Amino acid sequence: MGERGVSVDHTTLNRRVTRYSGAIAEAARRRKRSCDRSWRMDETYIKVKGVWVYLYRAVDKHGKTLDFMLSPRRNKPAATKFFARMLEINGLPRKIVIDKSGANTAGIKAINKMLKGFGCPIPIEMVRRKYLNNIVEQDHRFIKRRTRPMLGFTAFASAVATLDGIEAAHMIRKGQLTPGLCPFRQFAELAS
Repeated sequence: MGERGVSVDHTTLNRRVTRYSGAIAEAARRRKRSCDRSWRMDETYIKVKGVWVYLYRAVDKHGKTLDFMLSPRRNKPAATKFFARMLEINGLPRKIVIDKSGANTAGIKAINKMLKGFGCPIPIEMVRRKYLNNIVEQDHRFIKRRTRPMLGFTAFASAVATLDGIEAAHMIRKGQLTPGLCPFRQFAELAS
């Protein structure tokens, strides 16, 4: 905006991010290209109102973002909700690599139980190996680099909206939507 000679206050930009980034992130989730069937899942911490909350994130084995979700708690219902949302958007994986978190283990077991109830004969394989999750751990750096200067968020809703925008921009930068197309055009297509 500054390059074009338009003077905009930072609160105006913050209001626009809060209002529109959720819809843009949802469009990016729906339009992204297909992913590999081997997933890596982990969570990281983000500070909201002085309290640490959990940002669940998942990537495939090539580092392409599958999904993300901010949750106030790290427990079985939050993990189950995240896995169900990932399955809805990305289809059924062959395996999911996780850390030693009991919540994630319980979430995958709950999803496997639901899939068995729907008649799925093969459960999702759960792998808990120390170094296989490095791809998603390294991908957290991008989020931390963007959120650290913000010194945390003041409201959960604004944190969700801002992280939606950051993740959508990261998916565009990774080339997950339309490779070869200018990033600004990809963003304009998502916003339309």
